Amino acid sequence: MDAAEELLCDQGSTALTLAAVADRAGVSKGGLLYHYASKEALIKGMVERLIADFDELLAAQPGETYTERYLGATLAAVRSGRLRRWAVVTGASGNLFLLAPLREAMARWHREGLSEEPDPLAAQIVRLACEGLWDVASHDPELNTEADLQALERRLRALITPA
Repeated sequence: MDAAEELLCDQGSTALTLAAVADRAGVSKGGLLYHYASKEALIKGMVERLIADFDELLAAQPGETYTERYLGATLAAVRSGRLRRWAVVTGASGNLFLLAPLREAMARWHREGLSEEPDPLAAQIVRLACEGLWDVASHDPELNTEADLQALERRLRALITPA
């Protein structure tokens, strides 16, 4: 999957073939086919890994509310460069069936615990701001310096911290 992501970042979705992925990974095409019977199966695996990775990152964050943990996970992903996978998977698949699990995860991430937040509207604004940060960082990872991210984090946390 790492080789497929690298290929997509370097050459775009039209370059994503099983032969190219196998070559990039240094394995035989038959070896790749053993694990992923088709390009769609590989993309499905990439989507599933993306969701699992973010769920793990989210669970590892400190915070009393889901939105605090969501913000922490987003910033951790941006700082570690994990966003690349998000852009790659989204760009790789025009197949709505393959993206259905991602859509379900996005709905879950944006609805989870919202009614229990001290200010549900502020929590929703922060979650949407996180999506914007994901998107911008996916396309221009150099845009936000660490100082920028710290300032954004302080401001967004202020929105969800009860006075």
